[in-house]
Amino acid sequence: MPSGQSTAARRYAEAVFQLASRDKALDAFGDGLDRAVALLGDERILGMLRNPARPLRERTDLVDRLLAKGVPQPIHRLVRLLVERGRIDRLGGVANEYRRLLNQERGVVEAIATAASPLTGDETEALQRKVAQMTGRTVDLRVEIDESLIGGLTVRVGDTLYDASVRGRLERLRSRLVAGAR
Repeated sequence: MPSGQSTAARRYAEAVFQLASRDKALDAFGDGLDRAVALLGDERILGMLRNPARPLRERTDLVDRLLAKGVPQPIHRLVRLLVERGRIDRLGGVANEYRRLLNQERGVVEAIATAASPLTGDETEALQRKVAQMTGRTVDLRVEIDESLIGGLTVRVGDTLYDASVRGRLERLRSRLVAGAR
């Protein structure tokens, strides 16, 4: 996400977070943002919401129909505002920034595991426990798939990368071999 978009997403997320804190609805607003992203994430729907040739009323009516149930009113208003301002593409960034603020508030560390193939539920739980043990904090773990890893996985916690991938091991072995050949 370009810098301007991330700045805007952060500002929207901070405003929503302040409202949620005031209303004591941190989880409800976070769930509402996630639900809005899921409901509006289809490319066809996003295409309609982005299209300035469609009347604004038609676009906001679509948002109203899709978010009528299960999304707190402030989140619903935020999505309408993003559509009205031509910034609906920032909704995912707002949701991510909100989740980051929520985790920060609760002392939860975010971790992104990148695996060569999908992990089972047991593997994910074991990895989450291991990262929690390493960091001494509660962990919000997200797993992504990257088939180019060959095997194994990497885990990013903040600025720290733990590399247990086959590719990483091969690169470290190559470096040692090259260093030993000098």
